Amino acid sequence: MTGHREDAQRREDREHSDAFDPARSGASDGFPVAPGIDPETLRRRALDALLTARERTALLTDSVDDGELTAQHSPLMSPLVWDLAHIGNQEEQWLLRAVGGREALRPEIDGLYNAFEHARAARPSLPLLAPAEARTYASDVRGRALDLLEDAPLHEGGRPLERAGFAFGMIAQHEQQHDETMLITHQLRAGPAALTAAAPPAPDGSEALPEEVLLPGGPFTMGTSAEPWALDNERPAHRCDVAAFHLDTSPVTCGAYLRFIEDGGYGDARWWAPEGWAMVREHDLAAPLFWRREAGQWLRRRFGVTEPVPDDEPVLHVSWYEADAYARWAGRRLPTEGEWEKAARHDPASGRSRRYPWGDEDPTPERANLGQRHLRPARSGAYPGGRSPSGAGQLIGDVWEWTSSDFLPYPGFVAFPYRAYSEVFFGPGHKVLRGGSFAVDQVACRGTFRNWDLPVRRQIFSGFRTARDA
Repeated sequence: MTGHREDAQRREDREHSDAFDPARSGASDGFPVAPGIDPETLRRRALDALLTARERTALLTDSVDDGELTAQHSPLMSPLVWDLAHIGNQEEQWLLRAVGGREALRPEIDGLYNAFEHARAARPSLPLLAPAEARTYASDVRGRALDLLEDAPLHEGGRPLERAGFAFGMIAQHEQQHDETMLITHQLRAGPAALTAAAPPAPDGSEALPEEVLLPGGPFTMGTSAEPWALDNERPAHRCDVAAFHLDTSPVTCGAYLRFIEDGGYGDARWWAPEGWAMVREHDLAAPLFWRREAGQWLRRRFGVTEPVPDDEPVLHVSWYEADAYARWAGRRLPTEGEWEKAARHDPASGRSRRYPWGDEDPTPERANLGQRHLRPARSGAYPGGRSPSGAGQLIGDVWEWTSSDFLPYPGFVAFPYRAYSEVFFGPGHKVLRGGSFAVDQVACRGTFRNWDLPVRRQIFSGFRTARDA
């Protein structure tokens, strides 16, 4: 397996949601939330989101023994037991202490589970809670948090963290983001598979999709000021103008990416950004992470199972540099973040931006591949019910999609609930990914959701689609 080394001196751990610190929150009373939402509806939604996240956390941590929980399977990742206790600690800090005003249960462990204090590679050396103790702690916190949710005022006039149930939604998203991180750790584990899942649905073959669709130029509404649990970097809604462009109807497949490999793409500096070419040369890269060629066939390792690389499935585990190089080789480019969101949200018939490509309704298994349901992307052309008005499909779920854009604040950005959540990552060092993946739960995936990471990252569930000017 060939990867890219982590520079422990830089904050390369994309753990923007891992450093919640109520003492440093700087929460603004002007933070916008959705008006007119029934508090009881939000209460039920928060309860469901919290319970769903905890069920998944249990699956990811109960499926391996204590030795596997405490081991560090890669210097890029924390031991699974660290994530387990960290989830409980952040829930305690934000819900029990910040919202409920309760006394700290375990103040002595706050520093151990603050991601900004300890790089992932150093965490195994910390005096972490043992698996049984971590489970007990997280369970105790959760019971108290659910009691708090029963009576928490979620109306518009309340405190910023409580309005529209924001803090409860934030914690559900945080836990699901860590579940995705733990799933990455499972992929990096050596040894037999600990997780299994049914294959995603295949396209029915009744229609031949065009390779690309045309998106007309013009303005649309980007971002949101109305989504109750949207994070600060998704806000506020604002006008974005994009010129007409063509976009792939589906993410780039393994078969298409193989043509790039076989044409010598990893050996030709013409296609690579200078930093990407240096990465290729330093680490002798020749294919996506977890791929290898054996007896004339390309194979990949997926959650402990070695299998042939599927031609018609979106390519996975590629860095931004690899995505960018492929696009150059193909005579195309990566879409901008604005282009991606217009393709995913803009409804030309009404002129408004929708929550998802298919409309405002929540995701369903018929619309998108989310929530660790299948442990792999679906084949290209799947989920016709999830397509946008333009005809582009699989914009939500399957793979995180690299864009060409740097992670920057929107006009009118206000940090909330604390400045280090997004603000410290703004700039040219991080690239934006959109759309979610099969590893993402719907609570942490929407048409406005912005993921970001370093352009060298390969272990994440990342793919891409390409665009070209019209």
